[in-house]
Amino acid sequence: MRRRLVYKNGECNVSHKHIRKVKRHYLADIFTTLIDLKWRWSLIIFTMTFVTTWLFFAFIWWIIGLTHGDFDTANLPPGHSPCVDAVTDFPTAFLFSLETQHTIGYGGRAVTSECPEAMIMVMIQSITGTLVQALMTGMIFAKLSRPKKRAETLMFSRNAAICLRDGALCLMFRIGDMRSSHLIEAHVRGMVVRRRVTREGEVLPLDNQDVNFGFDNGTDRLLIIWPVIVIHKIDKTSPFWRMSKADLDRENFELIIVLEGTIESTGMTTQARTSYLPGEILWGQRLERLVTFQREDGEYQVDYSRFENTVPVDTPIVSAKELAAMHPDSDSDSEEAEFTLMRADSIQTSDTEDGEELLLPEGSTVIRMSDMRNGSKK
Repeated sequence: MRRRLVYKNGECNVSHKHIRKVKRHYLADIFTTLIDLKWRWSLIIFTMTFVTTWLFFAFIWWIIGLTHGDFDTANLPPGHSPCVDAVTDFPTAFLFSLETQHTIGYGGRAVTSECPEAMIMVMIQSITGTLVQALMTGMIFAKLSRPKKRAETLMFSRNAAICLRDGALCLMFRIGDMRSSHLIEAHVRGMVVRRRVTREGEVLPLDNQDVNFGFDNGTDRLLIIWPVIVIHKIDKTSPFWRMSKADLDRENFELIIVLEGTIESTGMTTQARTSYLPGEILWGQRLERLVTFQREDGEYQVDYSRFENTVPVDTPIVSAKELAAMHPDSDSDSEEAEFTLMRADSIQTSDTEDGEELLLPEGSTVIRMSDMRNGSKK
């Protein structure tokens, strides 16, 4: 079985090795590096950054007091004024550093006008503390608000399915959104990754081919108010055009799906990914219906317990290419269609197992497109 490139949860099974000067590149973009770290490392860096700055400036304050003779209490001259009041050793210097950096101001320790270097150090530590706090707060906020986490509430069906839809073989899978706030401008795209040998004999182990989910006509744009079924019509441009059921069982490829959209509440762009191996594409199955109308409260209810369910349907086991050869006149333009002529108020529906069924009143006239081409009416 093929090793996945993209896991079901969207993580990529790709590692990068032997990159020259990789640490320099990561440090050049230090903010993104900090955001991408795991939470335990981020919290350790957050804590150590503050503790390090407190200790660094505490040491400087201790050096200032030591050089000014503020700690030699036994030999202080009469009228001696210290650089910092109430700083007599390193612990008190550390407390003063902490109070200065975070503007706590308990009132016991304060800089005097005796030492110009002490006044300069207050300014330097205040500016440094502001920068450190802004960087660390921004890092934590960015990690909490990452659009990557929005993908955790987007669902893909475990299996994809291949069946007939409007006379053509189609590949389909389901996408659902747990949240009531929806994605804006959501769209889906896909690609098939597999091994290919070129005409020149070059082996491409991870060659990819786009899978069209309706980019030409806009059906790749999704409104995920309820779970939607994304459909790929298997035509001449599809990588599944020559693939039959038997071929699917023997093939070795990976279908990668990417869903992108803008988060309604934050305006950030998010991306969710999944993949399907040949064993996860069910031939002759279709996805079960989830949405039902509740007459009691007038709401549409989505039953997520059936999100993964499929039902068997009659499906040719030949490829789409062979199916088209069997029915050369089955294009959408020449396909027979039935139209019902009736008054709009006479249309009725009846609930069935597969949904709502149209009931035609007596005396309705049905006209077939083939009859219209022959100049007759039934």
